Amino acid sequence: MNWTLEVVPVPVTDIDRAKEFYAEKAGFKVDVDSEVAPGTRIVQLTPPGSRCSIAMIQGMPAMPGTKETAPGALHGLQLCVTDIEAARAELVARGVDVSPVRHFGESGWEDGRGGTWNSFMTFRDPDGNGWLVQEAPSELSER
Repeated sequence: MNWTLEVVPVPVTDIDRAKEFYAEKAGFKVDVDSEVAPGTRIVQLTPPGSRCSIAMIQGMPAMPGTKETAPGALHGLQLCVTDIEAARAELVARGVDVSPVRHFGESGWEDGRGGTWNSFMTFRDPDGNGWLVQEAPSELSER
C-alpha cells in the first residue's frame, strides 16, 4: 500500500487573504473553496505541477488526538523547481517578498547559486508561514 502525502494544512488568520496570496501571488491553483458544513469552510490549493496540496480550514475544531497549529507557526514547507532564478523572478513579478537565492557553503549560508541541490530561496505568506524553495536538477518524474 502506498502512503502518499497529498494535503498539508496551513494555519491562517484570514482565509480570504491567504487564498488571494496563494492563488494570485504564489500561483497555486484553487482546487476547492467550499463550505462543508454551516460555518466550516475549506480552501485547498495546489502548487503548479505538485501532487500535494495545501488546505486552509475555517471553523473546524482540531480532530481528536491532534493539536492546532497557530497561524504563522508553520515553517520549512519545501517546494522544488528546476530553475530557481526563473521561479524567483516569477514570484517577485507577482509581488511576493522573496529572499535572494542562497546556498550553503564553507562559511554557512552565502548569497548566490550553489551546486546541484544547493540553491535555495525563502518566502512567507501574510501570516508568516515560511516556505523554502530548492532548485532540483530535474523534474520529480525524471528522478
